[in-house]
Amino acid sequence: MLLVPGAGNATTLRDHPEILEWVCKIDKTTTWTTSVCTGSLILGAAGILSGVRATTHWAVFDRLKPLGAIPTHGRVIEDGKIMTAAGVSAGIDMALQLAVKIVGVPFAQAVQLGIEYDPAPMFDVGSPEKADPAIREALRARMLAKFEDFK
Repeated sequence: MLLVPGAGNATTLRDHPEILEWVCKIDKTTTWTTSVCTGSLILGAAGILSGVRATTHWAVFDRLKPLGAIPTHGRVIEDGKIMTAAGVSAGIDMALQLAVKIVGVPFAQAVQLGIEYDPAPMFDVGSPEKADPAIREALRARMLAKFEDFK
């Protein structure tokens, strides 16, 4: 399994073709190639998402198509052996989905219980559709500044 995490500086990996080549090489040997948040932009930059349904953080969602992906809204998107999670918390959903596929439901349920994954968010603003437009746009502007090279 390959898991490519996202981060504010994840896209700087485009400046390191040897890393993208390594990602492609490893992908050829995986049962699962996965990403969390903006890690999907790295998979896209490596050419792995060409013609593949994928998701990423909502603020950079429009960056998927130029990288060859088929942008698909959802917390976790599975297309063949590629599984992408929209944001950091969606990464937990993806991990549990993978646990079901690899080990089975009882194990995945034990993992969920073990990490006490029982979301009860303080605010109901966990998606851009629910957020105050001013907060959403301010955050989007800050994030896009970090991903300027992925237009």
